Amino acid sequence: MRTDETTKKDYKGIWIYAEVMHGKLVSTAYELLFGARKLAQDLPTEISAVLMGSDVAKYADELIARGADKVYIIEDPALENFVDDIYTKALADLIRTHKPDKMIIPASTIGRSLAAKVAIEVETGLTADATDIVIHKETGLMHATRPTFGGNLMATIVCKNHRPEMVSLRPLTYPKAERTEGRKGEKIRFSFDSAKYTSKAVFREFVKELSDDIDIGSAEVIVAGGRGLGGGESFKLLKDLAQTMGGAVGASRAAVDAGWITFRHQIGLTGKTVKPKLYIAAGISGQVQHMAGINSSDIIVAINKDPEAPIMKQADYAITGDLFEVIPALIEEYNKHRKS
Repeated sequence: MRTDETTKKDYKGIWIYAEVMHGKLVSTAYELLFGARKLAQDLPTEISAVLMGSDVAKYADELIARGADKVYIIEDPALENFVDDIYTKALADLIRTHKPDKMIIPASTIGRSLAAKVAIEVETGLTADATDIVIHKETGLMHATRPTFGGNLMATIVCKNHRPEMVSLRPLTYPKAERTEGRKGEKIRFSFDSAKYTSKAVFREFVKELSDDIDIGSAEVIVAGGRGLGGGESFKLLKDLAQTMGGAVGASRAAVDAGWITFRHQIGLTGKTVKPKLYIAAGISGQVQHMAGINSSDIIVAINKDPEAPIMKQADYAITGDLFEVIPALIEEYNKHRKS
């Protein structure tokens, strides 16, 4: 909503969207609360969370314990499954009624769709898929940073004339907000009119992806490959190591662009951000776009023939050698210790 200086004062607080999927609160809500608290230190202002779905009010206390001052609840059996148009209309009405100054939505599959449609509905700007957010101390505006030009440049975007300032933020950008036992907050219910909030789209069923692969977004061990593998057939070797260690297979953008592996495995600014306990990079040079997606890893192990590759200087352990020799040796050594 375009606002002049007179009406801008009516918009207050930072909101986060607490995503609920298949009846469970998604932990990205806690990451967004951490980010919102970080912003609020430079304002200061109230933090609110929005819960939408069927039987979601039960999560309000946990959101308050982790930093929300208020929780807005839109609850109805009709919201059991995510339908873009219905969720968009309900959230847009909530925004128009209670007027947040800033709103953060997770850049998940659902969040990306919802954020874009809500921004259009309330006529404001949206910085999509941001990797960092800060408050400009002089203006109080939110500065959101995101990759652009295929990840080759980082752009900082500001929404000066419209409210709320909206951003969809990548999962794992921030750690989860810690709990504070006994913390108090306000719960505000917003009425849902099923006759008003309708959609031409109808939810039929959810079909889970049929794959034995572990999702890289939740994996504690990731074995990733890049251009140095030389072809898609070489990912079989990485999968062997990943399965041996109970981990997932990842890839650089170069490997995905070459058609060696599907996009769901891509890690980096144009793929997924990951936070495993162990990240093994084989044949990956380590350009800034890729490193931005793995910097939160506890331990990074790089395997590369080139000792001067950027990733070798940033890894916790750098192995200079042929990955086709090193990885079989790692599998053999791991199995040896596992049996002993």
